[in-house]
Amino acid sequence: MKVLILGVNGFIGSHLSENILKTTDWEVYGLDVESNKISDIVDNPRFNFVKGDVTVDKDKEWIEHNIKECDVVLPLVAIATPATYIKNPLKVFELDFETNLEIIKKAVKYKTRVVFPSTSEVYGMCTDEAFDEDKSNFILGPTNKQRWIYSCCKQLLDRVMWAYGFEKDFKFTIFRPYNWIGPKLDDIYTTKEGGSRVLTQFIGNVLKNEPMKLVNGGHQKRCFLYIDDGIKCLTKIIGDKSGVTNGMIFNIGNPKNNVTIRELASRVRKIFYKHPIIKSTNLIKKIDIEDVSEKIFYGEGYQDVSFRVPSIKKARDVLGWEPLIGLDAALRKTIDYYLADNKFSRKVVNK
Repeated sequence: MKVLILGVNGFIGSHLSENILKTTDWEVYGLDVESNKISDIVDNPRFNFVKGDVTVDKDKEWIEHNIKECDVVLPLVAIATPATYIKNPLKVFELDFETNLEIIKKAVKYKTRVVFPSTSEVYGMCTDEAFDEDKSNFILGPTNKQRWIYSCCKQLLDRVMWAYGFEKDFKFTIFRPYNWIGPKLDDIYTTKEGGSRVLTQFIGNVLKNEPMKLVNGGHQKRCFLYIDDGIKCLTKIIGDKSGVTNGMIFNIGNPKNNVTIRELASRVRKIFYKHPIIKSTNLIKKIDIEDVSEKIFYGEGYQDVSFRVPSIKKARDVLGWEPLIGLDAALRKTIDYYLADNKFSRKVVNK
């Protein structure tokens, strides 16, 4: 099997590529603007990497050629940071919708299967206790809350793919990640408030001796999934030779790892205080937690969601998949990575 991954150097793309090369005999064709997260596999003979940009014409030619030649394409390129939704909504629309729609249309043209990353954000402010892929309603806020443009772009692409499947027998599977965490999530030394995912925001705060800030008190709840669990499920979807997953949508999350953001901050702080590297140095003496309003943290145009819990019954029934890694273990593995592989470790060595 030949798998085309656009955004191969991203968090999901890099881990997925490593797992494919380790556990299968497939070939990976990847494109991204950087290669720092895939440095360990870039020389693998089954890994074909091109440094490029999905928005640049010359790279679009390479993309179209490989959509035609590959068995499945994963368009993993998107802006997924709330700060950008608020400040640059058109940029989100142009990349997340328009650019990805071009890729979908080429896949339809060449009859290439697509495994597409939707988002748990599409459910918006749904009030169901657990979000069902085929039954739960999407409830988005008003137009003047541009925070919803990302959700809306993803939702419309989901519907476009469904329409192509309905009218043109287009082969696709949609997956919706719920707060995947793990090594290589973000660069913690370039984190900006609202511009990074919450865990790396907190880790970056700690290592830069800044307080961890809780938007609206951190009472909103989220479910966190360790990246290895997510990649195992995603690899099962890609490797479906029977076609049973065609036209299906899968939530990929861990309902057991459902905590408030305040509890997440507390657990992160606890792990740092007990970590042997931290205990053996005096570089981190105090980790503060502060409350901040959403208007100060994100700006106007933001609207929060109180909870977001996935039903994973379909993934269990169809794929035989079950998440295995608990939240504390996932946090420790992630924090271990950042303590071992960043500027902090160099401070320890030079101390």
